[in-house]
Amino acid sequence: SGKVKCVFIDPPYNTGSAFKHYDDGLEHSIWLGLMRDRIEMLHRLLSDDGSLWITIDDNEAHYLKVLCDEVFGRANFISNAIWQKKYAPANDALWLSDSHDHILVYAKLKDSWRPNKLARTAEQDQLYKNTDNDPRGPWMSDNYTCAKTADERPNLFYPVVNPNTGEEIWPKRTRVWAFDQNTHQRHVHENMLYWGKDGCNSTPRLKKFLSMLRTPGRVATTIWLHDEVGHNQDANREQQALNAADPFKTPKPERLLERIVSLSSS
Repeated sequence: SGKVKCVFIDPPYNTGSAFKHYDDGLEHSIWLGLMRDRIEMLHRLLSDDGSLWITIDDNEAHYLKVLCDEVFGRANFISNAIWQKKYAPANDALWLSDSHDHILVYAKLKDSWRPNKLARTAEQDQLYKNTDNDPRGPWMSDNYTCAKTADERPNLFYPVVNPNTGEEIWPKRTRVWAFDQNTHQRHVHENMLYWGKDGCNSTPRLKKFLSMLRTPGRVATTIWLHDEVGHNQDANREQQALNAADPFKTPKPERLLERIVSLSSS
């Protein structure tokens, strides 16, 4: 009790279907009662920096969310991540072809819990180039303005000079510089500004170096696409390889579990 860092559960979705390994057609209130018993037990098992992850579909997801709010407290709800469980539409669907499941995420104490970063992808790193042979290595350019008005942030409304043309440039009054004058002068001194391929752009962009990223990983989003975390057919192939004689009907792909374990524990 109070020691578990991460809990993942894949409860029966209560869709009314008949499965060999479990009953998935309980009356709604009975299903919720059984779930409450388990959610309360899991809440006791979690450490203060622990988290609970639940896969569920539209049939009971929103009712389960309310139940978890009652047990964990609404303030400890983290997110409803969307997992793309199918990569193609079901053409025989009578209404909309369902392509996703929900992953409800709760922390024992939200203020004490932070997810880990995901590993950066090769595609992300390929965005960084070194077109000017900067000794600091590959970089990409970022916006040098922010969505503030000159009236809101007068300290961000000032002229800058393009060193290649000598032109004095003011930001728009509706979108000022993202940095104050002292920070801008430091960027100039450290050669952090990019003025375009020919050096004549009307506004600078900030050089962001791959080697200087504050965190080595990437922040997880709430949309989990099948090419990153797998889909139902992946899960079924893995299940057949593990237990071809008596496969579980509704497995989850290994990459989905890897994502959850990676985010929630070390």
